[in-house]
Amino acid sequence: MKRKAYGRDAGLSLRMLATSGLLGLLYVAFALVLFSVLDVGLLPMVLIVVGIAVFQYYTSDKIALMASGAKVVERDKAPALHDMVERLCAMADLPKPRIAVIDTDVPNAFATGRSPKHAAVAVTTGLWERLEPREVEGVLAHELAHIANRDVLIMTLASFFAMLAGLLTRFGMYGGMFGGGDRDRGGPPIWLIVVLVSVVTYALSFILIRTISRYREYTADRGAALLTGAPEYLMSALQKISSDMLRIPQRDLREVQSMNAFFIIPTNVKSAFGELFMTHPRLEKRIARLAEISREMGRPVIH
Repeated sequence: MKRKAYGRDAGLSLRMLATSGLLGLLYVAFALVLFSVLDVGLLPMVLIVVGIAVFQYYTSDKIALMASGAKVVERDKAPALHDMVERLCAMADLPKPRIAVIDTDVPNAFATGRSPKHAAVAVTTGLWERLEPREVEGVLAHELAHIANRDVLIMTLASFFAMLAGLLTRFGMYGGMFGGGDRDRGGPPIWLIVVLVSVVTYALSFILIRTISRYREYTADRGAALLTGAPEYLMSALQKISSDMLRIPQRDLREVQSMNAFFIIPTNVKSAFGELFMTHPRLEKRIARLAEISREMGRPVIH
């Protein structure tokens, strides 16, 4: 971002780094345990994993747009939206992403793509109609910050290793259950060891991946505030989206809830789960951080 950074959030960066390190160590430990108890061929497993990784890398944006029902629109269909994105991209020194619109009254937006050159930003018709232009700009700046930080790629990689752990688990479990399980050693069957290790790995990775996701949301909020120079508009947008979501029929929310991890605010704003299991920070925490940035910049704070 070209605007002055007003000091990076060192604490947030350290927590993100520590969480990513723990996730990496977890997967390394998982792989070592499995390879120590399983008699598997490394080459076919590597080929399968690499194939899945390549597929995900090149199709992540297309899959996300298809899953959400988003339609890519040219300038003649949404000139004001194109103008807004172009202006923000010029300020952020980013290539212009593809722009898509989701025909739903649910106010929301998301970004996807493996890199700034292969990215897309999608907004719902509900967001465009319910928010003021400066508020929409704050939301778009948040999504562009995700693209600039390559957050979609980071989260895809984090989730990919969890998928790899699941693949190794199934490979070992089926091999143990249908191949005899090597019970001659007198200990528990190999497939049982694999299942127990996989349960622990999945539970810990589930929490760590969501922790990283929450940190990325904080970082994108900060990036949007610094890019626009007006954190109060993003604060207002987040509050409006959250409030309006409660008035949307459950049927409409269910139609797009598969995109919750991508959206700027998930549709289940009143989640009964603790923050430890959430992909996004609680709204009040995001507002508080933006208010702090606003005070640093000498801007008004919206309550």
